[in-house]
Amino acid sequence: MATIAKSSNHFTGGSVTSGSYAAQAAALAPAIRAHADEGTRLRRLPDATWREFVRHRLYRILQPARWGGGEGDPRDLYHTVREVARADGSAGWVLGVLGVHPWQIGLFSREFQEEIWDADPAAINSSSYAATGHAEKAPGGYRLSGRWSFSTGCDHCQWVVLGAVPGAVTINGRELPELRSFMLPRKDYKIDDNWFVAGMAGTGSKDIVVEDAFVPEYRTQSHWDYALNRPLPGWELNPGPLFRLPFAAVFNYTLTAAVLGAAQGFLDEWIEINRTRRAGYGGMIRDDPYSQRLAAEASYAIDAGVALLDSDCEELMDAARRGEFLDPRGRARIRYHACQSAQAAMTAIDRLFAASSGRAIFHGHPLQRRYFDLKGMLGHAFLNPDPPAKSFGALSYGADVLDMML
Repeated sequence: MATIAKSSNHFTGGSVTSGSYAAQAAALAPAIRAHADEGTRLRRLPDATWREFVRHRLYRILQPARWGGGEGDPRDLYHTVREVARADGSAGWVLGVLGVHPWQIGLFSREFQEEIWDADPAAINSSSYAATGHAEKAPGGYRLSGRWSFSTGCDHCQWVVLGAVPGAVTINGRELPELRSFMLPRKDYKIDDNWFVAGMAGTGSKDIVVEDAFVPEYRTQSHWDYALNRPLPGWELNPGPLFRLPFAAVFNYTLTAAVLGAAQGFLDEWIEINRTRRAGYGGMIRDDPYSQRLAAEASYAIDAGVALLDSDCEELMDAARRGEFLDPRGRARIRYHACQSAQAAMTAIDRLFAASSGRAIFHGHPLQRRYFDLKGMLGHAFLNPDPPAKSFGALSYGADVLDMML
């Protein structure tokens, strides 16, 4: 078992070596697939799948090493998420969303990192960043109330991070709303079991309800600080390049990785079905040139997205190792890549589903859950390519753009 030395809080053994996570996830794929229907029935990630995530530390890949995490390259997480999502889209989405949170916690102060991880280094939080609740300044921190939706994996978590706008800030002479992240322990919020959905049922993305909770200052951070690369308290404790990456890019590619993996899983299933499917006019679907082209085009869209993911991550990490932060245009370009890659993969999957015959609309068809999981994923606001495309285009023309999501 891994142990944490209380005197120094440094990890003393049992970590998974970098690069092995995705291989472990691929080995777990049959078991993850076997529990996918259970996840749909439960409307959350099955306990058996969660236990595998815990046992193999899959959601701790980006956690600081001092707490027993991998603290590796973001691609370690992204490719692991792809393998899990290839087996079950909902499970991959849960792993990606929860797996990026330890990275954000690594940006917080020592005080908060010790609060959440000192007793249990495997503690994890769910999230809901959209500012749908209310926050106001109070002595020593903030008071938070309201309802937040789509908190993926919340049933398995001990904390939650919520987004809210407590006021405005002045940046370059402009008054702008300030989105902040607020970290709350389980005792300060309730989960509303309202997750009755057509797709992504296994993610358990339920509502979080907060009634006048106090959040101390050290458990909040401004997203403008992330976007403007202002010094963060976690840098002193975690000085590695992983924690010098742009917040928005790291989060965006987490979602894209799940889409690309789920799309590959759909394509795998589609090809397998069509190996033995007979055409209505005679012959086999596998011998139809149109079917062959659809498979090739879908594979290309997915592979192109994976290639961009790899090259963008390499660019981000190379800059961080040099002590640099990509300029706004570079960050907008990478965010646009992440969004457009997900959209391109979904477009290819839509064509595959349309060519799957009327049988595909029956409940229980092998493509049903995979398709509606993907459609649900693409509904996430952070996969809409329009905002980053607007910023990227404007910056390419030399405009002055202030975008908190870069």
